[in-house]
Order: sequence, then C-alpha cells, then structure tokens
Amino acid sequence: MSKHSLRHSATLNSGVTYDESEAYKNLRPNVFDRLGGEEGTKLLSTLFYNRVFSDSKNPWFVSIFAISNKKEAIDNQYRFFVQTFGGPTLYTDKKGGRFMRLVGRHAAYPIGTRSATRWVEHMVSAMAEHPFTSVDSELRYALHDYFKFIAHYIVATMEYMRPDQLRCVYRPSTKAHIFT
Repeated sequence: MSKHSLRHSATLNSGVTYDESEAYKNLRPNVFDRLGGEEGTKLLSTLFYNRVFSDSKNPWFVSIFAISNKKEAIDNQYRFFVQTFGGPTLYTDKKGGRFMRLVGRHAAYPIGTRSATRWVEHMVSAMAEHPFTSVDSELRYALHDYFKFIAHYIVATMEYMRPDQLRCVYRPSTKAHIFT
C-alpha cells in the first residue's frame, strides 16, 4: 500500500486531507509556543489522558491503554507533541532516533476506526479545557485536523500491516493483549 493510498483512506475516514492536517506547521508563533511551551503541552497530554483513563462508559476504549500506565502515557505523548510542534527534541532524547515511527509505536494497540474516533473525541474535549487551545480557535482547528487525520492514518496503516509487523493482538474473548 502506498503512502498516497493510506492518506486517501485516512481522508475518507477522517474528512480531513493530508494538506489540511499539515496546516499546523504554518502557524506563527508555532504550535509549541501557542500551547504554552513545555508546561502547556504537558497540560494538554494530562487533560487528554485524565479523560482516557476515566472513560468508564467505554471500557473497550480504556482497555486499549491497559499495557501502559497513565504517567508513562502522558510523558510519551507530551514528549512527542513537544518535538512535533516545534519544541526541543524530548521524544528523540528519550526514545532514540525512531521519532517518526508513529504507526510502529502504536502496533501494540488494537486500534480501529471506532477507537480513533473516540481518541479524537477525548482530545477535542482536552483542547476545550486547555487554557490556550480553548481561546485560540486557529490553533484548536489546526490541531483538530492534525489529530483527526493522524488517528485515522494510523488505522489505515494498521489494516495493511502483516501479522509479523504487529507486536500484539487483542483477544476480545479473553479481553487480553497477546504479545507476539
């Protein structure tokens, strides 16, 4: 599957084109600064994962995150966002040179369209609660498009991964993640 086919699939499922998802890169000041630097970025990740880990109405969604803890999830996302949005290389400093292997980093999780949609819903709610994204509509819309497209891009790529490329399989009958 070509990256153009994957982008097309992500666009069909998200309603956002690749170019629209990349609009955040043109914001000035950049997203990192508009979020409030490291502190504001950490807050966005914290608000997001507070929602994820307390999503008692959707245990199927929370189970996706069962192989990580909240503190680690916040830290990883925070570092990724800092680096992606124009700040220091915190993610690469921690994880090494494999910064942009977003799909590979998520291969251990049973992610489908329904979970991508729920992920975006939680992120939209976190942005509505964040002191900077809640009042900066240009930033909020740009991030919304980025998050929506990238969530569905991950789904599209995972649908075409070979079983040996996936690090785990979720077994609904046992509600367990089986690592391969």
